Amino acid sequence: MRKLKVSNIWISAFLAAALVAGCGDSDKNANAGNPGDPLTPPTVTSVTPAAGSTLVCPTPVVITATFSKAMNPATIDTTTFTLTAGGTSVPGSVTYAAATNTATFTVSASLAPTTTFTATITTGAKDTFGNSLAANFTWTFTTPAPCPPPTVTSVTPPNASTLVCPNTAVITATFSHTMNPATINTTTFTLAGSGGASVAGTVSYNVATRIATFTPSATLASSATFTATITTGVQDTSGIAMAPPNFVWTFTTSPPCPPPPPPSAGLGAACTYGVLAGSTVTNTGATTVRGDLGLSPGSSVVGFLDTNTYVGTGTHTAGPGVVTGTIHITDPPPPSTTSAAAAQAALSVAYLDLQGRTAPAPTTVAGDLGGLTLAPGIYKSTSTLGITGTVTLDGGGNANAVWIFQIATGLTTLGSSNVVLAGGAQAHNIFWQVGSSATLGTNSTFNGSILTGSGSISIATGATLNGRALAQTAGAVTLDTNMVNVPPCP
Repeated sequence: MRKLKVSNIWISAFLAAALVAGCGDSDKNANAGNPGDPLTPPTVTSVTPAAGSTLVCPTPVVITATFSKAMNPATIDTTTFTLTAGGTSVPGSVTYAAATNTATFTVSASLAPTTTFTATITTGAKDTFGNSLAANFTWTFTTPAPCPPPTVTSVTPPNASTLVCPNTAVITATFSHTMNPATINTTTFTLAGSGGASVAGTVSYNVATRIATFTPSATLASSATFTATITTGVQDTSGIAMAPPNFVWTFTTSPPCPPPPPPSAGLGAACTYGVLAGSTVTNTGATTVRGDLGLSPGSSVVGFLDTNTYVGTGTHTAGPGVVTGTIHITDPPPPSTTSAAAAQAALSVAYLDLQGRTAPAPTTVAGDLGGLTLAPGIYKSTSTLGITGTVTLDGGGNANAVWIFQIATGLTTLGSSNVVLAGGAQAHNIFWQVGSSATLGTNSTFNGSILTGSGSISIATGATLNGRALAQTAGAVTLDTNMVNVPPCP
């Protein structure tokens, strides 16, 4: 009986020991080799630059270390991530990206060329569980020999060249290196005219092509020599400046371009019309049209005084508008050379003539004409065109100078914008051929005849039109307290 009790005691002790052993630290036993394990020390899994590498000019130095697990950002700093050269510390700053487990050392100044640097991650770097690296992690890399300075490899216009009409100077410089865009500006890329007078313009830089472009704010003077300069203030992305001296080239603009002729048949029967539409004409407010107003094939005009002179079979709804000429609403037969229908036929001919002009060679324009001064000629936009502020049309002393604007889609001027005439320019020699619709902004002043293809013309409150609003058969014209002054026929 006593022997059985002893045996039971030993069996119980054995089972207790086995249970204690089985309840030991599962992390320490089963998962001790898992990098994400709380007790596994972090390691550095990759670095840049690669260990033992020699950089190639002008590769920028990006010094990083990626860890095997999430690190405690408070332990990743300039005391645990260091850079030295010959035992001398290199100043810089350290950041840590938790999303990628990557620490980055950013040097405070450019590294010396042809020098071996040692980067170190110390055991002071800890993961989020408080585990340190098992040992310091070090690697080395060598910087390249001094990089050659950037140069200008090509320019437009070519040096010492003479442009041909229409003097559309595209002033560019192409660099041998990728440049720092912040150093490419109107201080480091300049244009000067005769006598060294600065030419106003804007400067842009295309990183992909390494091309800097100077765009003059106004058309360059004819028969003049210009000097373009790239200064030594430009730098590449490694901070290396172009070596002295400044890069300079010249080009000469052509003699004055012959202006385009007006529409071959003029505006014909549409010439006396200040407003012509195909679907409707609607006015709100005290509008005055100093000329004729016409509608064909539509039949309803709204917003003009009963005391105006009306002809045609259409109807009108009275309003405050005044027309000093005649209001034609679907003129009855027999056909008349002054009817709205005749005016629409003439408008179609003039529109197609203006749309098809190719000589002199059109100047491409885009976006916004605001702030520009334009010489006589043909200006072509492949999309919409806008006017913010003031655009000046300068005839250069030629009262017969002609401007033709070929606009593929819409024309929009903003409120209080202005089309200003200078140098003898005349409103009756300015033609805006618009593919779709045109809108003149509130209190704006516009010069020239607007001819739309498929869209309408809207003239906002208080706007003044020194010209004509001519919309073809699908278009409407909307007015609101406007002054429409019809210029003499060309």
